[in-house]
Amino acid sequence: MNKQQKVEFVIKTLNEIYPEVPIPLDHKDPYTLLIAVLLSAQSTDVKVNQITPLLFEVADTPYKMVKLSVEEIKDIIKPCGLSPMKSKGIHGLSEILIEKYNGEVPADFEALESLPAVGHKTASVVMSQAFGVPAFPVDTHIHRLMYRWNLSNGKNVVQTEKDAKRLFPKDLWNKLHLQIIWYGRQYSPARGWNLEKDIITKTVGRKSVLDEYYKKAGKKK
Repeated sequence: MNKQQKVEFVIKTLNEIYPEVPIPLDHKDPYTLLIAVLLSAQSTDVKVNQITPLLFEVADTPYKMVKLSVEEIKDIIKPCGLSPMKSKGIHGLSEILIEKYNGEVPADFEALESLPAVGHKTASVVMSQAFGVPAFPVDTHIHRLMYRWNLSNGKNVVQTEKDAKRLFPKDLWNKLHLQIIWYGRQYSPARGWNLEKDIITKTVGRKSVLDEYYKKAGKKK
């Protein structure tokens, strides 16, 4: 199977398993998505979805958020981890959205990445999921699977994103990155991985990854 055939197999299989793909983080508009994505750094979507209703009940717009102190925000979001940095970021970016963008989240990569605590991945998620602009945010699942599938060398997420954008058609990026995340969680996790259930890796996987799996499992192919 050459690389193009592998890519086509990945797309076809993911479309069969996930014809419709839900967005993992609960939100109702670009601002609440931005805050949810920011909170998800080094946390889980499940945990974030437990915390955001509590936060958004009090403050679901930049105008309401700036009325809270950094300390008050920190107390609410504490279970998500990194709360000192995230609470400052949330308060700071809410102030900037009011001052510079009339309280609206800008649909612009550069503007988003200039906000406190907003990196390239967060900006990519917002551009993709809130505004429908083609982007390929790379999280740990996508990074792991692109390496397992021998579609990227796994050196860093920047390279993985470049490879994903080069290999997959642009009009599929927004759906595909979510499909890969769900697939990684359900069929190809970092821990407790069962290759027999992971049809994509079993079919197109990097030889060294498959060999290592079988060696650890003490099985023969």
